[in-house]
Amino acid sequence: MTMTMNGQEVVTVYETMVGITERMLDAATASEWDRLAELEQECAAHARRLKANEGVAPLAGQERVRKVDAIRRMLDADRRIRDLTSPWMAHLSSLINSKSTERRVARAYGV
Repeated sequence: MTMTMNGQEVVTVYETMVGITERMLDAATASEWDRLAELEQECAAHARRLKANEGVAPLAGQERVRKVDAIRRMLDADRRIRDLTSPWMAHLSSLINSKSTERRVARAYGV
């Protein structure tokens, strides 16, 4: 049985996720891809916790302001992480495609 979180607990989870996304940005900046993946899993666990908490009354007042601020900060960090990971992902994709092409040529010519 899942306990329903109150507004303060919901905001705390969002703010915890901000800290995780900031650490994700640090990991991406340092090209620590394994650490980035670990932190993504940690953040996803918190997101699942929020999702399981459906049915809570909408936040109001200061709690709502804090939640919106947390979401904005996470989205900003996410955009910056994508800016850092996109070139790496493109490079990785080209390496994979290059190896795939190399194998196809080798099979075609029996090398």
